[in-house]
Amino acid sequence: MELTQDKLRICLRVAFASAAGLLLTKVLNLNFGVFFTVYPMLLLGMMPVLNRFIALQFIGSSVLTSLEIMILPSLLHNWPPAFTIVVFCLFLGLFLLMAKGPMLLFGASGCVSLSIMLHFSSYAHFNLTDMAVMNITASVLSVAMAYIAYTFLPNKEPPVARAAPVKSNNVIRHQALLGAIVATLSFTVFQTADLVDSLSAQVATVLVLFPMSFMGAVESGRQRCIGCLLGCALGLSTQLFLYSHYHNLVLLSLSFWLCAMIFMRWHVKEGVSGIGFAALTTTGILFGQYISADQDLVYSAFYRMGSMTLAILVTLCCVYLVHKILNLFPSTRYEIVG
Repeated sequence: MELTQDKLRICLRVAFASAAGLLLTKVLNLNFGVFFTVYPMLLLGMMPVLNRFIALQFIGSSVLTSLEIMILPSLLHNWPPAFTIVVFCLFLGLFLLMAKGPMLLFGASGCVSLSIMLHFSSYAHFNLTDMAVMNITASVLSVAMAYIAYTFLPNKEPPVARAAPVKSNNVIRHQALLGAIVATLSFTVFQTADLVDSLSAQVATVLVLFPMSFMGAVESGRQRCIGCLLGCALGLSTQLFLYSHYHNLVLLSLSFWLCAMIFMRWHVKEGVSGIGFAALTTTGILFGQYISADQDLVYSAFYRMGSMTLAILVTLCCVYLVHKILNLFPSTRYEIVG
């Protein structure tokens, strides 16, 4: 696909906002840097336009998720079955919004932030209040940086609107239940196992569900595996290039900006959320979570590649089984409307 002037501007907007988020986390020494690097990618990379409705969806999902994560673990931590049922209901509501369409961003960003925060909340050394505040702060800053990026880099032509696919009620139910069941299974595994360094694997198990169909999940899983390998490879190359200077904020931010530009260009040329976007979010997680003055990427990158590949394979097996079970019932059968 040809890289038009407007698509180049999309790349520049995402790279600017993500790099600015990374720079802020390092300058202000903020925790949970992954929020500040990945959220601008979701907001500017998934949505072709920015308006008040989109901004309110993005901030609203962050606020709601933060309230949920501050209340639920303290109330239901001693009742794992009840906690699991509540988490299933939350995921079901978010995937239902995604399946219906108009509130797609609210559901997608809510699924990602809920997955990340549930992962962190599993461990006592993470402060839930601090995490909730950083989540809301990152979403507000992402929206602010998005508006700044659109102010200086506006679209030359209005984006072409895509017609929403026609879905029957049983397809909507199938998609919502498929996503909610598998996301809850992922939550259960990561709650019971000591996988504190496996945030990227946790997030990947949710992101592969976004197509909300078995064949879509298989293709998404393949693309995420390839994107993860490419993102980790470029992250390691950056580590080698910077060598002992990766604590230099200017060099670090410029390197991250270049990585984001490379993968965002790949993403816009694909035209869909595929390998380029998977590699982009991989880079955002690596730089946001792992790079610091006393920690390098080498172990983190290799661990991420192995853990995420295994997590995606197990998730796809679960998707297949749930898909087959849901298709046994007429009210949740996946049937494409012509």
